[in-house]
Amino acid sequence: MEKPDLQTETHILGDDTRLITVRAEHCEALAARHIAHVAVVDAASPYTVVRTHLSGAFLQVCLGGEGQTLLDGNWRSHTVGLASFAPAHVLHAFHCLPGQRWQLCWVRFMPSSPRSLASAMAPGLTRFDGRPLEKAILGLSAEMESDADPGTCAIWVDIIERYVTRIVDPWQREPRLNSMWSAILDDIGRPWTLEELARLANISPEHLRRLCWRNFGRSPGKQLTTMRIAQAAHQLVTTQKKIEAIAQDVGYINPFTFSNTFKRLTGFRPSEYRSRPRS
Repeated sequence: MEKPDLQTETHILGDDTRLITVRAEHCEALAARHIAHVAVVDAASPYTVVRTHLSGAFLQVCLGGEGQTLLDGNWRSHTVGLASFAPAHVLHAFHCLPGQRWQLCWVRFMPSSPRSLASAMAPGLTRFDGRPLEKAILGLSAEMESDADPGTCAIWVDIIERYVTRIVDPWQREPRLNSMWSAILDDIGRPWTLEELARLANISPEHLRRLCWRNFGRSPGKQLTTMRIAQAAHQLVTTQKKIEAIAQDVGYINPFTFSNTFKRLTGFRPSEYRSRPRS
C-alpha cells in the first residue's frame, strides 16, 4: 500500500472514523497539567495523520485492530496492547490500514509540558494495556458533557496523568539506570560507549541491552541517538546557533553523519527543519 507523504502536514479523518476528544480550551484540569487534548478513536481508512511540526509530545495506545506508526524513521506495526510515544520536534505520522479498523486512545501534550522537553525520555513502542486509560478519557468526556464539575474533571485528569506516567517514565521502574541517564543528559555530546554506560549503571553491557529493549523498545545506542536528535531539534527551533555547532553539541563531529541521522529521524535536513514555518 502507498505510504503517506511525510513532507506534507496531513490530517485526514475519513467519513467512517469516530472521534471523542476533550481539549484544554474547554477543560481547565487538562490545561493545568499542560495537556493539549485527549481522545478515543475508532478509525478506518483513509485515516492518516502526518505532523511535520510536532510542537508537543504525543502518546498513543492501540486498543484494537492494527495501524502503522512512524517511529525512529521507520514504519512500525501498531497493534493492540502497544503504546507509542513521539517526543516533541520529531517527524510524527500514523495511518490506518485499508480494510481494517483501528481503535486508539491518545494524549497530546503542550509544548510547555515537561513531557515535551528535549531532555524527556520515553519508549518508542512498548507494551501497555490501554483500556484503563481509555476509560479515564471517556469518563472525563462524559463529565464534560454533563455538569462539568471542576473537581470531578480534575480527578479524571489525575487518573489519566497517572497512567501516562506508567507508560512514559519507564526508567522509574529501573532505579539502577537513573544515574546513567542523568550522566548522559549532562554530557550528551560525549562519545559514550556501551561499556561506559553499563559501568555507570553497575550492570553488564548485555543486561543493559535487555533493560533498554524492555523499557524503551530500542538498543542503548539507538536510545542515545534518539535523545541526541531530540536535543538538536530543540536547539534548531529555539536558538540561532550554527548547525555545525549544534551537531558538535550533541556528539556529531561529522556534519554529514549528523545531517543524515537527523533526516532519518525527523524527515528533514537540519537546515530544512529550521527554515520551515512553525504553526
